[in-house]
Amino acid sequence: MGLPVTIYDTTLRDGMQGVEVSFSLQDKIQITQMLDQMKVDYIEGGFPYANEKEAAFFEAFKKQPLKNAKLVAFGSTRAPGGKAATDPHIQALIGAETPAVTIVGKTWKAHVQKVLRTTLQENLEMIRDSIAHCRAQGREVIFDLEHFFDGYKDDPAYALEVIRTGAEAGASYNVLCDTNGGTLPGEVQKFMAEIIASGASGTTPLGVHFHDDCGTAVANSLVGVDAGARQVQGTVNGWGERTGNANLCVVVPNLCLKTSHPVKMGKQLHQMTSLSRFLAEKANIIPDKRQPYVGEAAFSHKAGQHADVLDKAPELMEHIDGALVGNERRVLLSELAGKSTVVRKLKKYGSYDKNSPEVKVLIRLLKEMESKGYEYEAAEASFDILARQVLNKYRKLFTLNNYHLESYKTGGIASKTVGRIFINAQGKQLMGAGVGIGPVETLDAAMRDALRPFFPFLKQISLIDYKVRVLNPEQAAAAKVRVFITSSDHQHTWDTVGVSENIVEASWEALVDSFEYYYNNFAPGEAGR
Repeated sequence: MGLPVTIYDTTLRDGMQGVEVSFSLQDKIQITQMLDQMKVDYIEGGFPYANEKEAAFFEAFKKQPLKNAKLVAFGSTRAPGGKAATDPHIQALIGAETPAVTIVGKTWKAHVQKVLRTTLQENLEMIRDSIAHCRAQGREVIFDLEHFFDGYKDDPAYALEVIRTGAEAGASYNVLCDTNGGTLPGEVQKFMAEIIASGASGTTPLGVHFHDDCGTAVANSLVGVDAGARQVQGTVNGWGERTGNANLCVVVPNLCLKTSHPVKMGKQLHQMTSLSRFLAEKANIIPDKRQPYVGEAAFSHKAGQHADVLDKAPELMEHIDGALVGNERRVLLSELAGKSTVVRKLKKYGSYDKNSPEVKVLIRLLKEMESKGYEYEAAEASFDILARQVLNKYRKLFTLNNYHLESYKTGGIASKTVGRIFINAQGKQLMGAGVGIGPVETLDAAMRDALRPFFPFLKQISLIDYKVRVLNPEQAAAAKVRVFITSSDHQHTWDTVGVSENIVEASWEALVDSFEYYYNNFAPGEAGR
């Protein structure tokens, strides 16, 4: 068995430096609690000196310590020419009262001379003084060697001296950081072997921290562990500055399932998909469907031949059982789907086989609809409506009489759309009205206005994504468009599709399918309230 590896999560600091990633104070507290439940070894909370929100975060955990993880405050070495005992950044680290602190120091001579504007020897003294002072205050210190790999390429002797200084000052880990993300796996393997052979770190274990600018952060992390690193730093979903950091949702499953290195988080591996999507929800970012292990597509199968194999020997088509990471198998519907795929989709409605007339009808309808531009691979909720209609298990939410939309713009005022809709539902003629910026928003508002008194479940549904694709651009303004809408009630997420030469009509189809899917699957008791 390989040596144990600790997992250091920096989502709440390095991850928040990524594009579109932002968390409120309450979000950060809830994410920390979930990471603690996941048995992450170290959770980096941020810079306690940065602002009031960061200070309030650390204050909150003075009152409710974590059960499994060590909370970490992050900061830099003391300023040149000063003393750690009086440096405001170091004092903020001590004041955070976390069991561990991470101190980042310069390794690359160019940074020491051009950014810190001090001498190479003074940089070593700053590192030594900062680590030693925090250790004297009872803190575990993790030393992050910023720009280590660039510094090592430039001057190996000085980079090794920085490692040696961190170890002698009392760091519990010397973490080698690829801050620019420009190092490749072969270089990591070579440099790690040279560093370990040098003995510069003594008995202090090494860690690794990779950015993904070359698309190799996960590979570099795994190579680093195989070469001797005993800590891996990264972020949930790979978020981080520029192209991101090593993705812990990939690194951790790989370590647990593909190597012999023990990882404490392995006991909670079945919650990895939930962790990934929980953070995406908090950041209001649509989850990456193609993300390994935790993405919606990770265990998805499209071709009919693949679906047939899944029924007989699923291990031939999947490298692991998706349930190990809390994910699930999906068999997608498309023009490539065979009868096995449709049979699998109908299991929840009863017993059907390849020769069932309903299966034959659905195969025919599926191919006809896709020839018109519909795509059910990414809109399974719309296929569910189609299947229910064939199986006589469909409940219609309402019948449209007509809708009317009018868009207008006056002078420099932003454009508006107003709309009215007339429908029949619950044996009554209903009218709804809405105002929005665009026609889709207005249609959605008008439908809700008409239906909400009879169907309160509509309050729970929100539209979280809207995509339009032109199917035959050669037709210019008369082209056919396909609209995808993603909806959620914050427990379930589903996708619907509409196709038409009229973008409003295509959007209308997808909107209606979205409401009817929820009505048929999750709100059986709503009718007639």
